[in-house]
Order: sequence, then structure tokens, then C-alpha cells
Amino acid sequence: MIFRYTILYVEDVAASLAFYERAFAMERGFLHESGDYGELVTGATKLAFSSVKLMRTLGKTPGKPAPETPVFEIAFETEDVYAAYTRAVAAGAQAVQEVRSEPWGQTTCYVTDINGYLVEICSPAQLPSPG
Repeated sequence: MIFRYTILYVEDVAASLAFYERAFAMERGFLHESGDYGELVTGATKLAFSSVKLMRTLGKTPGKPAPETPVFEIAFETEDVYAAYTRAVAAGAQAVQEVRSEPWGQTTCYVTDINGYLVEICSPAQLPSPG
């Protein structure tokens, strides 16, 4: 079994894809002709978006993201966290935590996307040396 994709439920799939392209330099995989589903190219695991409207027609009632009480986050790794943070905020992301160095050697910051989902931007984790 493989982890294929994560789907975020959003009001406007096309706007969400465009935001992630601008804010995080992601590449669009596709947007379905209905406008109700789209994916970004993010490696082996896809970041996908489905419209709330489509989910409702499938009998689901998606909740709204709550950045003040998140239940998960998306994390993007980069060598230049400050530049990525600056780009994201300039593209409309809302700052949650400015860039900082963590005690474990990683640099992190947090923003929310245009839908309110929490996004971490981080440097590669410093794994402990085998001892």
C-alpha cells in the first residue's frame, strides 16, 4: 500500500490551485473540467483539492479549517525558509508564526492558505546521529 494523496475540501478549487502555484511554487497537475477537483504535482504523493459542493453531492458534510485549533498541517520543506515564507505571505497567505530556529536544529514558520488550512514551511529536519 502507498500513500497516494491528501485532499483538502475548498469552496473554489481553481483559486486554491492558483494560490498554491503563486505562494509555494507548486506545479498544477490538472484541474477537472467540472472545476470540482484538481491536483498539484508534489512528488509521489499528491496534494489535491475537492470542492465542498462535490463532497455534499456525495453525502459528506465537510467542516471548515480552524487555524486557531488545527487538527493537522501540511508541511513544505525547503532550504530557504525565509524566502518561501516571504513569497507565501506576498501571495496572500496569512502569517501565523514568523521564521524561527528550533532547538532541534530545524528552521520553521507557519502560515494559513486562502482557505484557512495551516501550512508549515520548514528546513530539512536534523536527524540525530547514530550512536
